[in-house]
Amino acid sequence: MTTLRSVVRFELPPLGYGYDALAPACSAELLELHHAGHHQAYVDGANRASEALRDVRAAGDFERMNPLEKDLAFNLAGHVLHTMMWRNLAPNDAAPPRGKLLTLIREAFGSVEALRRQFHAAGTALRGAGWVALSWEAVKCALVVEQIHEHRRSRGACTLPLLVMDMWEHAYYLQHRNRKERWMVSFWDLVNWGDVSRRLESVSRVDLALEPAARGVVTPFRKQR
Repeated sequence: MTTLRSVVRFELPPLGYGYDALAPACSAELLELHHAGHHQAYVDGANRASEALRDVRAAGDFERMNPLEKDLAFNLAGHVLHTMMWRNLAPNDAAPPRGKLLTLIREAFGSVEALRRQFHAAGTALRGAGWVALSWEAVKCALVVEQIHEHRRSRGACTLPLLVMDMWEHAYYLQHRNRKERWMVSFWDLVNWGDVSRRLESVSRVDLALEPAARGVVTPFRKQR
């Protein structure tokens, strides 16, 4: 049997603020259940799938890899998206987006209010469980709003999320019952635009290396800013 190195274990990240810090927009009871309960479950699931994949690879039992890869993808995406959302949220001082982020929001949507309307429309229209994200589209080099069905992005491999809103029932039901629009409205009272701006600075430097090497070839890809 082949011996493989130990897998890296994922851990539940600290919030960086208390469970009562986002109230009343998000109650302490809801936030604790969401973070310590649901997010922890994704961390545990990702660790179990990683360890199982290590074992089947070592045994050469490759027929079992496909369902385990799907299990890992589901749980790891849940872990990553929740970790990002905790960074996206903070006790809001009403500071609006500014600088490069504001410029790109206006280019893509017309205004911050128009972005919010599109975000809400995407959340309202989302069927079943999932997320809504403000993402960087690395081919067009522009901001887009996308739905993430369960934990799978609808735009393929070319978007990188900047701001995510959890639309699974566990994100709002304890506090708002079936009135998910109340969660969507209160979400904007918590957005940490500074965190979104920092993430934009990082992901907007991504180069997918899609430009053709030969001169004179017409390309649809927009140059990076």
